[in-house]
Amino acid sequence: MTNEKTAVRTTYFSIAGNITLALVKGAAGFFGNSYALIADAIESTTDIFSSALVLLGFKYAEKPPDENHPYGHGKIEPLITFIVVAFLVTSATIIAYESIQHIQTPHKVPEPWTLFVLTGIIIWKEISFQIVIRKSKQTQSSSLRADAWHHRSDAITSVMAFLGISIALIFGEGYETADDWAALLASAFILYNSYLIFRPALGEIMDEHQYDDLIEEIRQRALEVKGILGTEKCFIRKSGMKYHVDLHAIVSGDISVEKGHWIAHALKDHLRKVIPNLGHVLIHIEPDQYTYK
Repeated sequence: MTNEKTAVRTTYFSIAGNITLALVKGAAGFFGNSYALIADAIESTTDIFSSALVLLGFKYAEKPPDENHPYGHGKIEPLITFIVVAFLVTSATIIAYESIQHIQTPHKVPEPWTLFVLTGIIIWKEISFQIVIRKSKQTQSSSLRADAWHHRSDAITSVMAFLGISIALIFGEGYETADDWAALLASAFILYNSYLIFRPALGEIMDEHQYDDLIEEIRQRALEVKGILGTEKCFIRKSGMKYHVDLHAIVSGDISVEKGHWIAHALKDHLRKVIPNLGHVLIHIEPDQYTYK
């Protein structure tokens, strides 16, 4: 299965899970007198829309290169990540605002059974995070990574809600707002995670140098091609789930231009075969300084 298909299937998994949890959290929060759970439901609802955007981004990124986009449409992915981050920031802001409003308004202590609901939610969201983050590493997808952190931030808000409701139930009167404070603290965690998601996507859109491990692998693999004596400059740009490479390869200065041409083609084909995530590979041939005259 290609990385693109893996990412799409993983996103469908996220959407289905978020729809289910938004309904469960909303109902449990309403009937269980817990704003922390309602805040959780708000975040899960925004997760549905953000996951849908991620899915649309993957569909668009799958379009083949054309005259206007010779490197493909993969740059849509970090742009989608920015929108996902915007959803996260918006949900955190709404949760923080509503938490402050509820703290200032007297209300009942949450129902004890809401803790059992939260326990199941926490376990499921952490499992979802582990599944999606593993797929994001497999596909090298920044927007899928953002979607994974949606699951983790959801788990964090649920943990905060669990702690807040527990405090309210244990200490009773005077601690009814504990779960509201928990929701407020959870919003801060969401904002922090938003930055962690935003920063790599910004580096990707700006073609920031952040692929040292891949560069080292390319240099090592290049030496496996007959006629390649070494490598010099190596620049990498990420577009979607593909890495576009500009590589300067060193060959003997005594060979003909034609032979250098075919060595360059052999190197390009070899690199794309042994490193499947490579997209465009541009090889510039440099003569070895000891044989070049």
